[in-house]
Amino acid sequence: MVGFEIGDVPFNPDGWGPPDTTDSSTNTPFAPFSRSDKLGRIADWTRSNPNTRPNTRPNNNNNPNDSAFDFTTDDSFALSLNPEDDSTFRLVDGKPPPRPKFGPKWRFNNNRNQLPQRRDEEVEAKKREAEKQRARRDRLYHANRSGNNNPRREAAVFKSSVDIQPEWNMLDQIPFSTFTKLSYNVADAEDLLVCGGLEPYDKSYDRITPKNERRLERFKNRNFFKVTTTDDPIIRRLANEDKATVFATDAILSTLMCAPRSVYSWDIVVQRVGNKLFFDKRDGSQLDLLSVNETSQEPLPEAKDDINSAHSLSVEAAYINQNFSQQVLVRDGGKVSFDEPNPFASEGEEVASVGYRYRRWKLDNDTSLVVRCEVQSYMEVNNQKSFLTLNALNEFDPKYSGVDWRRKLDTQRGAVLATELKNNANKIAKWTAQAILGGADMMKLGYVTRVHPRDHFNHVILAVVGYKPKEFAGQINLNTSNMWGIVKSIVDLCMKLNEGKYVLVKDPQKPQVRIYEVPADAFENDYVEEPLPEDEQVQPPVENADALDENGAKDEVEPKEVKAEA
Repeated sequence: MVGFEIGDVPFNPDGWGPPDTTDSSTNTPFAPFSRSDKLGRIADWTRSNPNTRPNTRPNNNNNPNDSAFDFTTDDSFALSLNPEDDSTFRLVDGKPPPRPKFGPKWRFNNNRNQLPQRRDEEVEAKKREAEKQRARRDRLYHANRSGNNNPRREAAVFKSSVDIQPEWNMLDQIPFSTFTKLSYNVADAEDLLVCGGLEPYDKSYDRITPKNERRLERFKNRNFFKVTTTDDPIIRRLANEDKATVFATDAILSTLMCAPRSVYSWDIVVQRVGNKLFFDKRDGSQLDLLSVNETSQEPLPEAKDDINSAHSLSVEAAYINQNFSQQVLVRDGGKVSFDEPNPFASEGEEVASVGYRYRRWKLDNDTSLVVRCEVQSYMEVNNQKSFLTLNALNEFDPKYSGVDWRRKLDTQRGAVLATELKNNANKIAKWTAQAILGGADMMKLGYVTRVHPRDHFNHVILAVVGYKPKEFAGQINLNTSNMWGIVKSIVDLCMKLNEGKYVLVKDPQKPQVRIYEVPADAFENDYVEEPLPEDEQVQPPVENADALDENGAKDEVEPKEVKAEA
């Protein structure tokens, strides 16, 4: 029997533990470690020993590295000769897995813990999207400020279209919220008389694209007329013949119909004479001009001499609209003349292509309405003449709208129209209402832009698009029943007033309209109500002054130019 030899055990006579120095521990590998270090293996019984493999010859040359107690390949020791990580090291969690909780209560608690997390993610996504939109608005706002400390459109202070005199007596105040709830249906209109003459529409303009744009021409020899209701000789004749009890023009009536969409101040003069009611506009009224970016959230420059101020853009838009309505016509022939000539033109005077349709609607058994409606052209469709209205949208600077017409009209025409509907909702709605009142079969919208953003003299036509008025009204959410409901309520209210002169004024700051009783001589004998002095108003372009002078609105009483000044 082989004996078991016990090695030398050091004895420490001075106390507990091994002695300070022992000869037996000099060759023992040891490395100090902290509690956070990875410990090496004490013994590796998985090491393959070539001597124990089957079908192998025993090898007497024992390699010390084949020992189960070899620590030289472990990187946790300082004496390790192998610098690579130990790929065989695994950290195993010995804690048993939690037991699943089954039942409805566990499912409910599990879902309840997940819902707040999803809700938080949605809230964070909305916050990020709102932050992007706010950053975009701020970027556009700072780009449009041009170094001026102008307030934002939300805080802009608009001025009244007419100076409210202290002797005026306010009779009523109607908020726009009551207008949106009104509804009234009327029968189809009947034509009492058609005056003037129309030239046919040139269909080649329907094929215009930004790549083959056309220059906007100037028509200095054609006269345009903006005559108010009581100055119209045809309406005077119809009133004497008792054809109706209420008289107006399409421009005035469309302003009433689309009043809830308006932002700028406007005013309409109401005259009650006997049992008849006349809706008029003042000389030099803002109704003769076209607003630009009225419903936009971005502010326009307030400087009077800035070409992009609200007044300068209104004059420019009226000038563009007049020239566009005459350029897209076939002027060589095919002009159609109606029953009577233009009632406002002198003999031998060249006038613009326009047809005046005096149409009558029956509001109720006692009230009839006659409106002078305008159409600018016609087309031959199935051997029948279809009336057209021609209007032009104008782009002055792509930085204000954020949409460049030259780039987007070909590929994203819907986006361009949507942007215009957002920035000019009132103007487009009034054009649509005028087309419906005039019985037009088609309304043509032209896209006109400046040759250069800082050049307000020269313009080009980028595209012309046609829409059916009633279908287009549905697209822009313009309810015809609501339009007639507003007219009917205003007519009923004014019919209850005594004979005299009154003014409907849209409040410049609040969405409401006020009714004032004014003296009988108001707005006459040079009693012109303009919020801005004449020397502060922006004049039309100098090189186009002759065109505006000759194309100014005139009537039999006195000439009127298509400008803000009378």
